[in-house]
Amino acid sequence: MHITQTAFWGQDPEHRDRIARTHRVPDDDQGLSEMPHLVVNQARMQQYLQSFMDRRPSRLRPDYGIEFVGLEIDRDAADHPVIVTLRRVAAEGWDGMDRPGGGALADLTAGETITVRANYVVGCDGARSGVREAIGGSLHGDRQNHAWGVLDILAKTDFPDVRLKSVIQSSEHGSILLIPREGGHLFRLYVDLGTITPENRDRVRGLTAEDVADAARRVLAPFTLEVEDVAWFSIYEVGQRIDDRFDDVPAEEAGSRAPRVFIAGDACHTHSAKAGQGMNVSRQDTFNLGWKLAHVLLGRAPERLLSTYSEERRAIAQDLIDFDREWSSRMAAGPMDPEHPERGGIHPDEIADFYRRGGLFTSGTATRYRPSMLTGEGAHQDLATGYPVGMRFRSEPVIRIADGFAEHLGHVHRADGAWRLYAFADRGRERHDALMEWLTDSPESPVVRFTPEGADRDSVIDVRGVYQQHFEELGFESVPAALKPAKGPFGLMDSEKAFSADVDGPVDVFDARGIDRERGAVVIVRPDMYVAEVLPLDETAELAAFLSRVLVERG
Repeated sequence: MHITQTAFWGQDPEHRDRIARTHRVPDDDQGLSEMPHLVVNQARMQQYLQSFMDRRPSRLRPDYGIEFVGLEIDRDAADHPVIVTLRRVAAEGWDGMDRPGGGALADLTAGETITVRANYVVGCDGARSGVREAIGGSLHGDRQNHAWGVLDILAKTDFPDVRLKSVIQSSEHGSILLIPREGGHLFRLYVDLGTITPENRDRVRGLTAEDVADAARRVLAPFTLEVEDVAWFSIYEVGQRIDDRFDDVPAEEAGSRAPRVFIAGDACHTHSAKAGQGMNVSRQDTFNLGWKLAHVLLGRAPERLLSTYSEERRAIAQDLIDFDREWSSRMAAGPMDPEHPERGGIHPDEIADFYRRGGLFTSGTATRYRPSMLTGEGAHQDLATGYPVGMRFRSEPVIRIADGFAEHLGHVHRADGAWRLYAFADRGRERHDALMEWLTDSPESPVVRFTPEGADRDSVIDVRGVYQQHFEELGFESVPAALKPAKGPFGLMDSEKAFSADVDGPVDVFDARGIDRERGAVVIVRPDMYVAEVLPLDETAELAAFLSRVLVERG
């Protein structure tokens, strides 16, 4: 479902027992991304990921019939120190297909256990995580003692904004967050069920889908709601909790050893579902961890890189929880009665403004990593103000010089584990072309130092150049050799690394991203597409020193 607008409904000024539309705003009025805002349900997303895995050369498939029993870490073992006990609980996966893979796991019958030794373990096993418990972790925080019912329904209704995301607050009957779903008919209701107390907890947990639908009807008055089918239903209590650490290294041992066991997603942080960030933030956790594990396993980076996972993602999870706590409180507070402001509540203008400002969180673009071995201090941020250090690399349209093809610069960034150097040329090109020569020939060049023997020149550090001039004025013959590397088994030239700003189009990347036209800039981008640092084109020593903090020289 493509979300385009959000509607806000509050108390009708003339009829206290009715709701009326107060605002209707674009879903993304800040131009956060060139991508549309889509709502995709979790089951479909898992199907996308599974389908992609099925088509890869490895033909990897998850085995849903295995249960985690426990683990311990052998501190004296130099290799495979994590000892994991697993139990076979089903003969087949969740979809009824044969068990994937082979070996000892596939040979187990239901109820049998096996011990596996591993170098690293990642626990993505939910809020009741056994992996978290095994490494001595625990979730801390508080519950807001507020319950919400969730309904995915097919229904007949005269509510006019049923195909818009809608925030609905009645004066006396609580609130609803309405999310239109795919297919043109299905929609989700998050329905406020009020405060939870020890006396009413069992009653609230025992409410049926029809009970929640009745509560929704009271909020929606004077509009009607006739439920024809319930596709999914649940009741949950809002809680924001987080673990002190996302790996097995206690605070007192931080820096003395590298982590071996990690937790991600609900295993290390929980929050309400109304911001729509549960699966999204969890995937960001594992993508952050995944490329770092790959770097270490491939010998590209030292093991200390793995400590940055907990450092980076815990801070982001805390930011999300703080936002979610405030958003949940505002949703539960109800609208302010203009005639009786002393009764409390939220003014409709305030909740609409908070939602708009919270677009960075709900779109997943609020993440900003703090300075670390992976992220610089941003001392040269003035060279490219539109690429904030620590935040996601923003894409803008450019023109490929070799063939005049228009594309988004960010779309050349593949999830292949490579670092990116985007070199935005100075007006006269002298600094840019000198950098390209240094990257190609100097023994101090990180491309020369960190690319394994026999590998493609861009396998570890992918260099791209962006010029200010029109692509026809430049000509592909003027592009430096660093942007025309020979690749693959036949040594063929890569002609897709040099770009020109789209000077004839509506967006010039130099203007849009605040790039200094006189001096240019180098934007270093991590494998997960976050800006690591911004540097001058002629500060080659700084460039080499920064990448030396992360990468290991290979033979």
